[in-house]
Amino acid sequence: MSDSELGDFDRFDGDGESTESSESVASRDGGSTDSDTTESGTDETEFSRRDIDTTTPSAGIGTVPAACGLKIAEEGEDTSLRATITDGNREGIRLGKYLLVPYPDGETLFTRITELEYVQEFHSDDTSVIHSRRQMARTYEDFEEADYKFMATLEPLSVLYEEGDELKRRMTDRVPKPGATVSEATDKGEIKTGLKIPEEGVFLGHLSVGGQKVQTGATPPTIDYRLKDDYTDGDPLVFRHTLVAGGTGSGKTHGSKNILRQYLADERAYTMDDGREVSPAVVMFDPQDEYAQMHDDNESLDREFARKLEGEGVAYGGHDDTVAFVPKVAGASYPGENHRAEQVRFSVPFSMVRSRPWLVAGASLNDNQYNALQLLLQRFFRQHGNSGTYDQFVGYIDDPALREELDESGRVHEATYDAVKRRVISSTFRNVFDQDAKSITEQIKQFVRPGGLTVVPTYHITDSRTTETVVLAVASLLIDEKLSNDPEFDRVKETPVVLGMDEAHNFLTDAESVQARKVITKFTEAAKQGRKERLGLFLITQDPQDIADAVFKQINSTVVLNLGDEDAIKSVNIPSNLERKVPYMEKGQMVVYSPDNSEPVELIGLSKCVTRHGD
Repeated sequence: MSDSELGDFDRFDGDGESTESSESVASRDGGSTDSDTTESGTDETEFSRRDIDTTTPSAGIGTVPAACGLKIAEEGEDTSLRATITDGNREGIRLGKYLLVPYPDGETLFTRITELEYVQEFHSDDTSVIHSRRQMARTYEDFEEADYKFMATLEPLSVLYEEGDELKRRMTDRVPKPGATVSEATDKGEIKTGLKIPEEGVFLGHLSVGGQKVQTGATPPTIDYRLKDDYTDGDPLVFRHTLVAGGTGSGKTHGSKNILRQYLADERAYTMDDGREVSPAVVMFDPQDEYAQMHDDNESLDREFARKLEGEGVAYGGHDDTVAFVPKVAGASYPGENHRAEQVRFSVPFSMVRSRPWLVAGASLNDNQYNALQLLLQRFFRQHGNSGTYDQFVGYIDDPALREELDESGRVHEATYDAVKRRVISSTFRNVFDQDAKSITEQIKQFVRPGGLTVVPTYHITDSRTTETVVLAVASLLIDEKLSNDPEFDRVKETPVVLGMDEAHNFLTDAESVQARKVITKFTEAAKQGRKERLGLFLITQDPQDIADAVFKQINSTVVLNLGDEDAIKSVNIPSNLERKVPYMEKGQMVVYSPDNSEPVELIGLSKCVTRHGD
């Protein structure tokens, strides 16, 4: 680096020792900065090595001092690394900004600002009343920056180094030299490497600090954030599961559509065990009838915006292969007026209960009653086979002779029998099972389509128990087929599946009932086996604190938008420095915590939805 590039900052001489500019020496000693002589009368030639061309902009924003401690430690709290920021650079410095500190041998320490403070340059008592009155009488223009040192505390994130033509990162393992020049990170490659952000993958948004996009000298100047989506270092993160958490109005549906659209990009495919490359099928359970809109283009997405998306490799536009699979429920009519996607009706056959007794257990059966229910279902299906209907089962258990037989044999007490009967004979189940539509099991090939988006809207179902039964029946069908060693439907087993669930807290909550325990066990096992079976969970919620901990522990990528509830914020388990920002984030701002992908970061999502969104 040339003298002119160093500007007003200290630099290293040939021995690695810090030297100062003549202006710095003069300022420190209170003397003149005349170019001919110093205050002591020493001739200029003696200090020619320190001369700086002040007409050239500085390459840095400050230096690393040793006076206030300079230490890198394995334990983060023991690290002491600060930078003195010069007068002209102070206004642009913000918490969270990324800075670079060079080592003499060409390696670079990549850091983030965690604290900012003013420290008195000269000893004075600025806590006195007289001083306060004087300060209050002054304007901001009268403020003397030179009276104070402006200090930034830095968190070391990684060491950048070159290996051949490739820039790499490693854990922080060395301390910078005192007086090293600190500069703002503005190179896209350095920032992505420093934060371990993959070059390729599923686009989520643009890197930001304090709600402002990080700018670089590249074209485009923004830094795209992507989730790892190949097999280079393990499995794609889609099969390690994603949680999107955000309050009402935070932009979580807008952002979720943008993310899901990337999984439906033409080039997206995953390797199956037999070596085939297969595009994923996305199945989305939709309580607000919003995701079938992904079939349609966003008319407000103009050509200029589209060119920017193309330049960054972001998929956009309506997805033609979008089908709304509408559950046929007695007394409920689906309008489907806010999208142009194909609509297909389906029913849930009672035969699905044969291997899933918990579907009709409800939330109030205890273990003893659940065992009795299993016995009754086994006997019923042995007699009727898979063609047995819900109405036939009601007639079956309404038989007094059966009740008496089981009681006298000691297999099911009559009180237990009556409790099961009361809960199973329900309008909820009568409205769900065996409706006048083709069963979901007969339409699996249409339901799970490589490269296709299937949306299951439940907005038209007003009863929450009915909605729960439909969603859990279909979701468990997909999970069971994925996990089975002897699947009934090869299409599910042989296709990568992204299983999306909005308002996931309504279905995956911790509870004491048998049904809740069975559901959580099933989804937890699905999450654990997801990588092997090419099954990814994509959960969306405004109440993350209500999602069962067993499921939550399997989530690798957490996308957090604005949340106002303290319990919700605590539950998403993001670093404390980002946790504090969550309540203040504007619509579209987010925090991404994906340990197997990158350092925790702030992002700003796309200002426009890549598909149709809203009325």
